[in-house]
Amino acid sequence: MNADSRLERANDNAAAFWLSQARVHGWRFRAGPGLTAVRCARTPDDAHRFVVTRPYAEPGLVERELDGLLSEWSTIRFTLEDPYGGLDLTRLGAARLPIMPVMVRDPGPVEGVTNALPAVSEAAGGGILTVDEARDGDGLAQVERAIVEGFPLPARQPWVRGAALPGQLLREPGWRAWLGRADGAVAGACLTYDDGRATGVYWVVTLPDQRGRGVARVVLQTALAHAHPDRPATLVATTLGEPLYRKLGFTEQARTCWWSRTSAQA
Repeated sequence: MNADSRLERANDNAAAFWLSQARVHGWRFRAGPGLTAVRCARTPDDAHRFVVTRPYAEPGLVERELDGLLSEWSTIRFTLEDPYGGLDLTRLGAARLPIMPVMVRDPGPVEGVTNALPAVSEAAGGGILTVDEARDGDGLAQVERAIVEGFPLPARQPWVRGAALPGQLLREPGWRAWLGRADGAVAGACLTYDDGRATGVYWVVTLPDQRGRGVARVVLQTALAHAHPDRPATLVATTLGEPLYRKLGFTEQARTCWWSRTSAQA
């Protein structure tokens, strides 16, 4: 698999991840040949999501398409992922966020993880870590709360069950949720989304009072081992998470530029 196809698989998975949420929430969306757009609309000022999925020869054409959508959808806030780095959205009132690597892990076994769930291991500094799949609404709600409060997601605070991750998502093909506990207490979580070509990893989180115990490593290892290990795994890495992902076999494919607008354009 060449670097371009790895990157495109990561892009396509991110787009499909947001489209699946649009179906469950009933949001409007538009999936074009190189740009996927989701009108997240829990509240009027929810950030709409845009994912660039293919290279573009003329950045201005993409910018004009986006401008038209922002007007059509009365967008106040938005986030756009541009893994090709050629767009300039300052005139649309957006700010460029820190560059992050798009990373891919080729299919293969995950060391230190058994086939049994829940996965059990020793925490750094003592104690027991367990990771299991959240298979029902109550489990997904615990994952949702960990993500909202631990990542954190300020726009979703205070946490309201099902506002970000409705239980119906577990009935969407490819959606799986993973919950880590330290000595029985919720400690971390992540989501995976398999689109048939790759398994995307999203929102890997450790709660603040549980950091330094190896929670994120065990949660991610378990997810990788049980969520289609026969397919490439993809993710976008934060600065804090990148060293762990490299240790687990992820390699950088591109540096993605995210743009964010947090208020209406003047």
